[in-house]
Amino acid sequence: MELPESVKKNRRGVMMTYRANGGLQSSVITSVADAAKSRILIWSRAMTAKTHNLARNPRASLCIVGDNWQGWAHLDGTVEIVRLPEAMPLLEEYHRLREGADHPDWAAYRRRMQEEERVLFRFTPERIVNPSGR
Repeated sequence: MELPESVKKNRRGVMMTYRANGGLQSSVITSVADAAKSRILIWSRAMTAKTHNLARNPRASLCIVGDNWQGWAHLDGTVEIVRLPEAMPLLEEYHRLREGADHPDWAAYRRRMQEEERVLFRFTPERIVNPSGR
């Protein structure tokens, strides 16, 4: 499933996951599009509610929005959680995609990822609603 331009170019969004009681948990996220693999990459910390929720139930929804609230898209899909140490090269790629360049100090970046217990989510869309058509 091809990602729309509004998802490829925008990074801000809200992720909805399911709590144990079936209720929704919403979290503000920063995402990057891995357009070559038609998925969205999101970083988080291992101890967040969304990580716990996704470990129990991998279904999630995203609403990705532009800076001016235009060009938004809603996506439903599943999430794979990749934890350290396997996540480290993916977190590095996430940085490259987000910043458009290498980190100036990869050793410091890697230490920070470990200290913060970062994880990477691979969101694979199953349904995309893209009202702007872009």
